[in-house]
Amino acid sequence: MRLSKEEKAYIAGFLDGDGSIHVRLKPNRTYRYRFQISPAVVFYQSAKEGDHLKWLNKLLGIGYIRKRNDGIVEFIVGDSDSIIALLCNLLPYLRLKKKQAELMLEIIKLRKSVGTAEDFLKIAQKIDLFQNINYSKKRIRNSLEVERTLRKERLLTP
Repeated sequence: MRLSKEEKAYIAGFLDGDGSIHVRLKPNRTYRYRFQISPAVVFYQSAKEGDHLKWLNKLLGIGYIRKRNDGIVEFIVGDSDSIIALLCNLLPYLRLKKKQAELMLEIIKLRKSVGTAEDFLKIAQKIDLFQNINYSKKRIRNSLEVERTLRKERLLTP
């Protein structure tokens, strides 16, 4: 990803103002620890300004565009390698979302080294931190649910 300093600063400001950095825990029985870790960096814009997100998508060469039913368009970056590349470029310029970016990078790094249910639970506990720094009111999946599931499935020993 080759961006000028001005582009990095602009995109970081856009993310600070009209973006989100978050990780969701999604129940998924096909996964080893019964949950999928789903990271995302999302930029939002009204459908009237949707072309701006198309420009950003083309500039970065990652992610995809999604139109919502409520008149909002989202530019979503969801794969770990693209998120790492994007956030590493923007980190020096972020202000409001700097903590989220650092936490996201830490979670992605930890995810690559999961070897046990205990390791997975530690990541789930890190994901819980997004609830406070993102003012999340709708988060329903958390490390307590992960821990209960891992114990019920006998994947986590007492």
